Amino acid sequence: MNEAKSFPVPDSFDGVRADAAISKILGVSRAVAADLCSEGLVKQDGKVIDKSAKFRAGALLEIAAFENKDPLQVLPTLVSDLAIVFQDDDLVVIDKPAGVAAHPSVGWDGPTVPGALLALGIPVSTSGAAERQGIVQRLDVGTSGLMMVAKSELAYSRLKQAFRDRIVEKTYHAVVQGHLDPLAGTFDAPIGRHPKADFKFAVMNEGKHAVTHYQTLEMFPAATMVEVDLETGRTHQIRVHFSAFRHPLVGDTMYGADPKLADKLGLVRQWLHAVKLSFDHPISGERLTLHSNYPPDLEHALEVLRAH
Repeated sequence: MNEAKSFPVPDSFDGVRADAAISKILGVSRAVAADLCSEGLVKQDGKVIDKSAKFRAGALLEIAAFENKDPLQVLPTLVSDLAIVFQDDDLVVIDKPAGVAAHPSVGWDGPTVPGALLALGIPVSTSGAAERQGIVQRLDVGTSGLMMVAKSELAYSRLKQAFRDRIVEKTYHAVVQGHLDPLAGTFDAPIGRHPKADFKFAVMNEGKHAVTHYQTLEMFPAATMVEVDLETGRTHQIRVHFSAFRHPLVGDTMYGADPKLADKLGLVRQWLHAVKLSFDHPISGERLTLHSNYPPDLEHALEVLRAH
């Protein structure tokens, strides 16, 4: 366990990116330093900073205690309810259960997608940071559904570009609190790291461009099921946008959902599932459309909502 550190930023690090400076200060890899920032463990003058923030000489730097035992190492871990939806020589699409992280990160010691694929003997691309090799898209730990991983180097390059060009269609189903007005619409609001709460994000003027499209599928007395299409892919985007407009995802108590309703529905995570991926195969060019069914916990919540 590394001890928490607090000290003024040395003059020699003035204007240096946070991940580069922390790497030198702690003697860890730059990837580990970047993850410390993304996990909200680094503050400058009391404010959580991201990896690209610039250090200011004399500012108070605070680095929280963390485990330094190769936190980004990919370890084989069998995940029994992780399913392979599609696989060939170039890519694999999985149906990720909730409770599995997209990749190793500082502060997370549970199962990961790369570890699950390693346990299954499925090789992935060596492109990308060591702990994120082959990862071309991510899902939150508490979000289930379809996630794609590249197996060949050419597929990795082309799929990353396809996501940047926004030609991969990502469709989610979510259940949100209350009734939406209008029944279909678009959230176009920038998202950045929450200024006061570690590990959270928020709609803020200085955030990154984020666009979420939705349409109502089914209405319940106190909630609404929606289909969501993402134009951008910011961290926690769906959760943040619906929460900001006063319709948090059912079960998402981190973003303001009613805990009593979550308990009533038996939910310990947000009702959010990646139901469809549609994309051009990076090698053959064939258009592929893949689907995923709701897992048991989300189906149960729907049954309770419909019964009342």
